[in-house]
Amino acid sequence: MIYLSVFTISKKKMKNPHIYPYNVFRRKEIYPIIFAPITIIYGNNGSGKSTLLNIIAQKAGVRGCETYAYGQNYIDKFVRECSFGVGEDDSGKRVSIPKDSLYIKSEDILFEIKKIQQEDALERGYVFELMKQKGIGKEAAEKSFVSYENSFYSRKEIMQFAQEKYSNGETTMQLLLDAFIPDQLYLLDEPEVSLSPENQVKLAEEINKMARFLGCQFIIATHSPFMLGTLQAKIYNLDSECMDEAQWYELEYIRYFYEFFEKHRHLFCKDTI
Repeated sequence: MIYLSVFTISKKKMKNPHIYPYNVFRRKEIYPIIFAPITIIYGNNGSGKSTLLNIIAQKAGVRGCETYAYGQNYIDKFVRECSFGVGEDDSGKRVSIPKDSLYIKSEDILFEIKKIQQEDALERGYVFELMKQKGIGKEAAEKSFVSYENSFYSRKEIMQFAQEKYSNGETTMQLLLDAFIPDQLYLLDEPEVSLSPENQVKLAEEINKMARFLGCQFIIATHSPFMLGTLQAKIYNLDSECMDEAQWYELEYIRYFYEFFEKHRHLFCKDTI
């Protein structure tokens, strides 16, 4: 399903070349971005892919977009100058952006992981203090904690994973998969952070399924070769002047990986006994 069909970045220029976010795109040839069920915004560090994703989220009214302490007036002005179009359903009727659509940044995931760690530490500290001060057993102390902080404990039960049992990568994977529900638009900023290559491929495969069978649309900022090579996506290359469409194997970052391993091919071709 395509909820967001097209997006056009503001073409206006500022006299001051350093004003954000105008400075990010001032040297680009601006053409409309036509979205697919899965669209990747690719670019190296500093290319503006995260900025673009946040601007799209603000313009489309997707939950999770960022605000800034400084320069928000310029950002708001830039967003107003951008435009977007929505898709159509099977009957040709224009659709709206689903109300539960979400913009998820890599730092959001890391923040959630930190909260889980802090909550786990809170529980252990509370239980320890009860055992120490009142001389009660661990089981009784844990029951007391449940009644004291029931909503917190329920949240932990629903999450069904704790930091002492799972790695940050596994936690990231679970948080992302728990966030996805059918028939929504998702904007993901570098979701591969903390994920192993194997889990990056697994996440990409799940996103492919959600887009194909469950009516979801994804717009993803990434330069992960494993995500790029697995996602069935249209790719826009922000490293190019015109933000051209590209195949994943044409991208500079991917070519760098290829050339690195090609240089060391002999190490992988040794006979093993």
